[in-house]
Amino acid sequence: MEKEKETVTEEEVSEVSENEEKAVEDTAEEVIQEDMETEEEIVEDINEESETDLLKKEIEKLKNDYARAYADTENMKKRLMNEAEQTKKYRIQSFAKEIVPVLDNLERALKVEANESNQSLLKGVEMVYNQLINALKQEGVEEIDCLNKPFDANFHQAIMMEKVEGTDAGIVIEVLQKGYMLKDRILRPAMVKVSE
Repeated sequence: MEKEKETVTEEEVSEVSENEEKAVEDTAEEVIQEDMETEEEIVEDINEESETDLLKKEIEKLKNDYARAYADTENMKKRLMNEAEQTKKYRIQSFAKEIVPVLDNLERALKVEANESNQSLLKGVEMVYNQLINALKQEGVEEIDCLNKPFDANFHQAIMMEKVEGTDAGIVIEVLQKGYMLKDRILRPAMVKVSE
């Protein structure tokens, strides 16, 4: 009977060992499986964080691109508005430059001595001259007033210098050709004689 007990015990022991091994293996597999699931979750979290970071960076880049595009558009709009204002303000500039020599010729014609035969002709030239001057004034074209004023290289072009007693140096003593301005721009500087 003792032998039977020992045999049974060995069988039980071997059964218990197998069960324990199986339980240990199952437990190990469960632990490994849990570890793998945990690692997969961590990797997924990292990937999600990476995607989130990438998306945040992409959003930031798009916001910057939008801000630049908006600023460029606003600058372009301001530039175009400024150019339109300048064009409107100085629209007559090229025409006025062409008309200024005509004014010079009309002034020369008016300097001719009047006699009975050309009296009416001079009157007609004077009327045309005055009408042209008034039309240009309405558009902002004005004669540069410089006689007996200090020479200014921004508005005057000195052609001659002459010493005149009783006059300070650098004073315009004679206008040889009138100068004209369009609002705040110079169409043509005045050609002048300046005192030494």
